[in-house]
Amino acid sequence: MIKVLIVEDSRVVSEYLEYIISQDPKIQVIGNVSNGKQAIDFIKENKPDVITMDIDMPIMDGLEATRIIMSTTPAPIIIVTASRNTRELKISMEALASGALSIIEKPAGIGHHNEKANKDKLLTMIKVLSEVKVITRKPVKEKIPQIKRVSDKRQPSLSKFYNKKIVAIGISSGGPQVLKKIFSKITENFPYPILVVQHITEGFLEGLVNWLSRLLFIPVHIAAEVETILPGHIYFAPDHHHLGISDFKIKLIECENRLGNLCPSVAHLFSSLAKNYGKDTIAMIFTGMGTDGAKELKILRDAGALTIAQDKASSLVHGMPGEAIKLGAAEYIQDTDEIADILLSLEKNLR
Repeated sequence: MIKVLIVEDSRVVSEYLEYIISQDPKIQVIGNVSNGKQAIDFIKENKPDVITMDIDMPIMDGLEATRIIMSTTPAPIIIVTASRNTRELKISMEALASGALSIIEKPAGIGHHNEKANKDKLLTMIKVLSEVKVITRKPVKEKIPQIKRVSDKRQPSLSKFYNKKIVAIGISSGGPQVLKKIFSKITENFPYPILVVQHITEGFLEGLVNWLSRLLFIPVHIAAEVETILPGHIYFAPDHHHLGISDFKIKLIECENRLGNLCPSVAHLFSSLAKNYGKDTIAMIFTGMGTDGAKELKILRDAGALTIAQDKASSLVHGMPGEAIKLGAAEYIQDTDEIADILLSLEKNLR
């Protein structure tokens, strides 16, 4: 049985969530509390496999509760929010950056035309995330960043990263936290355009982009068809579309036949780059469940790209980068501080 704790201050919503979850014989609701403090007290005595976490609650909100849980007794957390207003989206993104694994809208009520789809999505997410082994998110001591080659211990010159044209990133669970960290030091003077495929629940990408735009010193966009990509700009694959590049212009493909049921997919972006810009690409694969993009990162490496995978210690979920490392797709394995340092060094040296 998958044990679930519901954290929700609305009695109507919490009872409806419990009703949905209890319909699955493989999932059991072991607790239903109304604020973050009660959630923290509950998990001192009980160990849920998954927590569904509301954001706007009295006494202690979902953000503070997520921070405390992930630094003391970590568990997979799903942010369940009813609102996409600016304030709540900002708090939701901060919760994801603090270690929550995913975000989902509160399911529509009984009789709503999306009732079944929303219910199935929630139950599937609970089952998938229950298998994720999360780690304690404690502050880490600063250390001198270094570049670690997979095949040996030599530290190559940063010149290895020069004379490229595009940076491409594939990322999933734990993404907002990583993206905030690795982009925090660079500005619009960064020498390459950056393309990102971030797995996130439909409808929340705009909130992520707006949140990053407020925190970073580099322009952040949702990619648009035939838009020319520019150095010192970040472009995210939009909902319902795979992201590719041709002649330095955005090429979007509507997801009719989804690759591995993921839309957008890292696999499509990396395949597009391998075909058109192999040796000109710096490709990175970061924290996330599953294997999306791992095989295609190997294709990119074989095509002459410089490839990087996030290390296990700094990954919230080491599925995607772990698979890439297993396949020999990553020339380098880095933690997030080291990658941020590389990006900053590129900006300083290639202006």
